[in-house]
Amino acid sequence: MADLIQYYGTGRRKSSIARVFLRPAAANSLSTARKLKSTSSRRNSAPRSPLARHRRYRRDLRRAHHGSRRRHHGQADAVKLGIARALMEFNPELRKALKAENLVTRDSRGKERKKYGQKGARARFQFSKR
Repeated sequence: MADLIQYYGTGRRKSSIARVFLRPAAANSLSTARKLKSTSSRRNSAPRSPLARHRRYRRDLRRAHHGSRRRHHGQADAVKLGIARALMEFNPELRKALKAENLVTRDSRGKERKKYGQKGARARFQFSKR
């Protein structure tokens, strides 16, 4: 049996982790383990942006992501980074073009911790003078 050729990339953002596999194009061009909600235009365009800019590398995309249940922007950005990393594994010469579009950099911002004596990370309990 022939070996399956695939390229793997991991993307992370906030608490989201995306595993992306690029395979040679088949009849099915995009299949997902879990679909992103399609209410925002950013969510629709963000995951496919690295592939859209490099159309000549037409590949079959399989992705599975988890984490960040309420905020789907984190999932979209994680998938975008995973696609960029898989494309760089496929063709290392794409790194310069992807880096120019800020698709290679991992955004390290995360959730700020809740402090003691406060309601949240920055929110205080209500203060009353009387």
